[in-house]
Amino acid sequence: MSIENIGIEEGAYLVKLARRAIETYILDGSKLKVDPPYEILKSNFGVFVTLSTYPRGLLRGCIGYPEPILPLYRATIEAAIAAALEDPRFPPLTVGELSSIVVEVSVLTPPEKIELDSREKLPENVMIGKHGLMVRSGWFGGLLLPQVAV
Repeated sequence: MSIENIGIEEGAYLVKLARRAIETYILDGSKLKVDPPYEILKSNFGVFVTLSTYPRGLLRGCIGYPEPILPLYRATIEAAIAAALEDPRFPPLTVGELSSIVVEVSVLTPPEKIELDSREKLPENVMIGKHGLMVRSGWFGGLLLPQVAV
């Protein structure tokens, strides 16, 4: 199945799933178990869960899977918990913060390598707001989600 098969209903389900996964893990230490109502969510996709504060909109956590290594619903649960508790840039989310966190789920297409003969050609090969970027050099790397640039 392709990412084009993920619509508004599936997206809304993923956001609610991510929030429930965080709440369940923080409140009772257990991982949420679900049987997703949409078949597409059982397919492997990359996914990132981003948490931000409300109303200020400050980043509070962002972790995910750039590669499609897990069924989307499972990857969403794992990424949500990790974004809330394991992002090394922030302390773990607390019970008191649960009501003031905005949850965003970004479903990714498989990464494609861009082969260029010069860095100057990069802008003409990347669509801002549509393409994300993964940059790697040796053991180091980073990822920029498409919506971060807009």
